[in-house]
Amino acid sequence: MARPLIADIDLEALRHNYCLARDLAPDSQAVAVLKADAYGHGAVACARALEDLAPAFAVACIEEAIALREAGIATPIVLLEGIFEAGELELVDAHDLWIAVHSDWQLEALLAYRPQRPIPVWLKVDSGMHRLGFAPEQAEAVWARLAAAPEVVGEMQLMSHFATADAAHPAYFETQLLRMRALAERLDAPLCLANSPATLAHPEAHGAWNRPGVMLYGSDPLEVANEASRGLQPVMTLRSEIIAVRDLAPGEPVGYAGRWKAPRPARIGVVACGYGDGYDRHAVDGTPVLVDGRRTAIAGKVSMDMLTVDITEIPEAEIGSEVVLWGRAANGTVLSVDEVARHCDTISYTLLTGVLPRAPRRYNRG
Repeated sequence: MARPLIADIDLEALRHNYCLARDLAPDSQAVAVLKADAYGHGAVACARALEDLAPAFAVACIEEAIALREAGIATPIVLLEGIFEAGELELVDAHDLWIAVHSDWQLEALLAYRPQRPIPVWLKVDSGMHRLGFAPEQAEAVWARLAAAPEVVGEMQLMSHFATADAAHPAYFETQLLRMRALAERLDAPLCLANSPATLAHPEAHGAWNRPGVMLYGSDPLEVANEASRGLQPVMTLRSEIIAVRDLAPGEPVGYAGRWKAPRPARIGVVACGYGDGYDRHAVDGTPVLVDGRRTAIAGKVSMDMLTVDITEIPEAEIGSEVVLWGRAANGTVLSVDEVARHCDTISYTLLTGVLPRAPRRYNRG
């Protein structure tokens, strides 16, 4: 009998979320972000599910792009961080990739290279995030140099990254947007600015391209949900079963350090899932789970291979009962990964990308 922990991946929900991103910005093209193994969902499977919808994919590095190419994905792929050394340009050329250029050394390496075909470039500008990108006052000269090398550089886009698009009152977002709009107007350049929160909540940031990421996987990145984000569907359901049941007297402890003590006669379900599978060890008592589609909570510290839940109010729960750590239960009840993340003092990105290969992915097209 196999261990019951499974990460179910609903590819129809993925397609739904992509279509939502696309429909929110009908005048933009939406590049589907598949970095970090599609946020833990499996990049190849997700690319195959989206290749008839998405005009381009985005990844963080050339290794991620080559994995898609070797799986037969022919859709354009943009490297969001560009190259990490000049020698990668041969692979960019051979695999027909698009690249971000965010630094002087990347610019010089590209202009010194002679590709088989011009390489499309997304020029990254630091509009205020202060990670990667040219300062706005540098960008015009860099754009001019790229435009003057048509034998090397193909179609060009301006891109940047918002620091606060998810915030309820994103004043800094507006500052960044104005900087990029002014630069694009001076250069008569197409823009790619909107990440997931901007796609969902800021139509004024929609450009020639948008790049939805975590929203594709059903996570709401907004501090305050809106009508659009409430339409997202969970793609990953982390699902297991109860493997043992314990009856406790009032005051008896559960798990390491006895953090949780039964406040009354209690039934505890032991679940096959732990931090060795990627479930966050920082989950506090009260972190929600679904048992047979009913809400209950973690009771006691998460162990490497197991965690424990309070099933006192679910008398029908027994060995073999379904446990959903996040996602959609068999009865249709949904537990948001975002809600779980808040109880772990983290974000959904960490939980989704942290699910380890020990939890096998099972793909469902609906």
